[in-house]
Amino acid sequence: MCRWIAYSGSPVRLEDLLYKPENSLIVQSKQSQLGVETTNGDGFGIGWYGDRGTPGVYHNIQPAWQDSNLLELAAQASSGRVFAHVRATTGTPVQQTNCHPFRHDRWLWMHNGAIAGFSEIKRDLVLAVDPDLYPAIKGSTDSEVLFYLALTMGLEHDPPAAMAQAIGFVEQVGHRHGIAYPIQLTVATTNGETTWAFRYSSEGRSRSLFHSTDISTLRQQYPDSPELQLLSDDARLVVSEPLGSLRGAWREVPESTYLTTHDGVEEIRPFSPGTTG
Repeated sequence: MCRWIAYSGSPVRLEDLLYKPENSLIVQSKQSQLGVETTNGDGFGIGWYGDRGTPGVYHNIQPAWQDSNLLELAAQASSGRVFAHVRATTGTPVQQTNCHPFRHDRWLWMHNGAIAGFSEIKRDLVLAVDPDLYPAIKGSTDSEVLFYLALTMGLEHDPPAAMAQAIGFVEQVGHRHGIAYPIQLTVATTNGETTWAFRYSSEGRSRSLFHSTDISTLRQQYPDSPELQLLSDDARLVVSEPLGSLRGAWREVPESTYLTTHDGVEEIRPFSPGTTG
């Protein structure tokens, strides 16, 4: 599968997120502790927000640990909202258009997991995508198709409702094709102001997902921790696996829930897929 991190807070250099933590995303690309695959070397991507109307993205099919350009970029660029993803393909080609995060206007999206039997049900899924959105699909992954299904079903207006409808639709189609457990996911999406992160699977055994605890409290507990000094009090991280081993720094996102982060405030609510007519 894959590993990803979603950051929001005061601007930080990308290297502080990607390279400096004990169990950074670069480390996870080589030696994941909680992923299905140990190595996530089938490309990577980062997305970040600056002073333009849409976020910047950088993708490469190389393993993240091997890209010297990423190291240069991360040492210079900073942002208050960052998505980063390292990929382990579930069967689709290693190509730039299949690297996360995906972008549509102001929105970013990244996914860890899979739609079961995707090759069998892909036609049914893509035919449900809004015809005006369909030409924007550039790659061949189930992740990107799910993104455009969610956009079709109202992601830009009500992300939790759109996700419930999109996932419910995937499950309906999968069940029609005899697939017992059609979907497995952790997903993060953002419009640059709010981040939503979802953890759900048809089987009830989703991939790992964690969120950071209060930074100011941790800083008091660990005044000598260099990684905490890099983060502001309003910093929030949602990650596939903890970036370090500080006790109490991370909490697991519960199964079948979604987490919302806005202005340094987090909220976790139950999540279940809806159905379509």
